[in-house]
Amino acid sequence: MRAPRPPVVARVITQDSPAIKSQRFGGRDTPARSGYLALVEFVEVGGLRIAYERVGEGHPLVLVHGAAVDSRMWQPQLAGLADEFTVVAWDEPGAGRSSNVPEGLTLAGFADALAALIESLRLGPAHIAGLSWGGTVVLELYNRHPRLVATLIMIDTYAGWKGSLPTDEVQVRVAGARPMLAAPPGEFDPTLPGLFSGEPPTDFALLLSAMAVDVRPTTLGIELAIMAETDLSDVLPQVAVPTLLIWGDSDVRSPLAVARQFQEAIPDTQLVVIEGAGHMSNLERPEQVNTAVREFCHAHPPHAN
Repeated sequence: MRAPRPPVVARVITQDSPAIKSQRFGGRDTPARSGYLALVEFVEVGGLRIAYERVGEGHPLVLVHGAAVDSRMWQPQLAGLADEFTVVAWDEPGAGRSSNVPEGLTLAGFADALAALIESLRLGPAHIAGLSWGGTVVLELYNRHPRLVATLIMIDTYAGWKGSLPTDEVQVRVAGARPMLAAPPGEFDPTLPGLFSGEPPTDFALLLSAMAVDVRPTTLGIELAIMAETDLSDVLPQVAVPTLLIWGDSDVRSPLAVARQFQEAIPDTQLVVIEGAGHMSNLERPEQVNTAVREFCHAHPPHAN
């Protein structure tokens, strides 16, 4: 594990708009069927403007979204866990309401931006959860800033594609992404195959469509290129915090075999398999995912450094 990085200085910006609080479910600024009210704020760090939503009070739980989506993918968790936790979901650089991703941003840069958010909100050490690409960012966060992490919650994720998948599968994914990323703006479709065990859940059809419209091709291209070249498998045995693995039993993008690799490599880990769920298990089976997260966080409360 690399030596811990020094704190990153950031500044929280309060939005002047009276719409700083918005109810969002199934699309940006739409009525929330679950009734939760999210506080939307921004952090400025290194010339980047990072947006995040925050709800609830209690031990901090930070949610890190996957590629081709944004903080809205966590709406069932923001709604379902705010009764006991301070739940924070960011829009990473280049996604949602955050600044465009700067040229040359690396996986370390994404992780450092996340560290800046956590430090600026004085959340660490916190429960840190990431799904898919977000889990790879979270693993790099732990690699670079372990003092900010109380526990890891890894959901349908990878130690980078290179670190978790066969070489031929990585090559197929890279080749498949090229025509999608090269499509003209009117034809760009960021939908990745194999996200659900079957058809997308009807409750989240509008949400998924709204997020797809907002995907920036440049950001997605950077994320997929990073994933193809990243191998963090050597970090797994060095993880020294309690770790929860949540995996859909029908995940074809990050198969259950990847979860077994994580389980064997990380010393203190627990695997929860979600029946009838694919890659985006948090949307396909939100109640089961929320229950697993809640029970794990109760069993491992953060302690101040």
